[in-house]
Amino acid sequence: MTALEPRSSQATATRWRRAGFLLPAGVALLAGLDAALMLLGLPAPVAADRLPEVHGMLLVLGFVGTVVALERAVALRHPAGFAAPAGLGLGALLLIVPAPLAAGRMALCLGALAMVAVYVPLWRRQRDDAVLVQAFGAVLAAGGALLWLGNVDVPVLLPWLVGFVVLTIAGERLELARLAMGPRAGPAFLALSAALAGAVAAALLWPVPGYPLLGLALLALVGWLAVHDAARRTIRSTGLARYIAGCLLAGYGWLAVAGAIWLLGGAALDGPRYDAVVHAVFLGFTISMILAHAPVILPAVLRRPLPYHPLMIAPGVLLHGSLALRLWAGDARGIHLAWQVGGVLNVTALLLFVGVAAWASVRAAHRAGAS
Repeated sequence: MTALEPRSSQATATRWRRAGFLLPAGVALLAGLDAALMLLGLPAPVAADRLPEVHGMLLVLGFVGTVVALERAVALRHPAGFAAPAGLGLGALLLIVPAPLAAGRMALCLGALAMVAVYVPLWRRQRDDAVLVQAFGAVLAAGGALLWLGNVDVPVLLPWLVGFVVLTIAGERLELARLAMGPRAGPAFLALSAALAGAVAAALLWPVPGYPLLGLALLALVGWLAVHDAARRTIRSTGLARYIAGCLLAGYGWLAVAGAIWLLGGAALDGPRYDAVVHAVFLGFTISMILAHAPVILPAVLRRPLPYHPLMIAPGVLLHGSLALRLWAGDARGIHLAWQVGGVLNVTALLLFVGVAAWASVRAAHRAGAS
């Protein structure tokens, strides 16, 4: 046995442990996509009655929340940090199986609160504005989970979930693009993030002025990101840099759409405006950002290569094209068939990216093993 073999075995064990935390997130993603087909009024592989009711929480806290919490736990480098992805993943599974709904809600609350706790030592270690912005997002995730535990309807607590994903992803952009944004970026961005968090609370307490204020805060934040992010320059490059920039700029555009809907029309609690806000944020922005950062973040978390391949462009193009069809022809113009077709293609785009990413990762690992 060589000296490299124990180290290799340890890395493999670590990879499998972390993959175990991601498994519930993957199940939540598939269940959420199944529920999406049901909500579109189309046949779904699993026709469980409760899935449409928990669709949003499965995808936002069960899938995105677990992935974010796992990435932060890896950054913390302490076993206690993994309580957050464990709790959120367990909550997602409890929402799917025929357990009391309250059990799943409680597990999500505990997982979200554990995620807030992870940011305390991370902040003490770095004293970084980007970490504080992400901590704001975790607090909003915990607030949304607690509101849901208290039987507040998802459309009412939606701004809390929006705030969670926006501040978490925006904080990571500040963390990853610090040099390009400049040394003064942190304080200005922190002020905008605090304003967004305050607007989220205002939308719950005083909906009439709160939602336009929330829309304005969202537009201000996305405008700042669009101006300061290096993506405006790297879009003219090639390969991975251009791919990431394209995903980022498209995501900022969809986030601006959601902000404009709230600013101009106020609260959107049902109907086409609600559908447009939800999917502009959680598909157009959130999934686009996941597509952009997957080749960078997933290898660091799972210790498995995920190199960029031009085929990754296809799911991104399909995602944004189908979302434009869904929101413009479906929601804005009231064409039901376009809404359904756009929704099915949204689901297809996500599954296509999972397939392309898995293929690229296996291909890279096979090449590394053969060399």
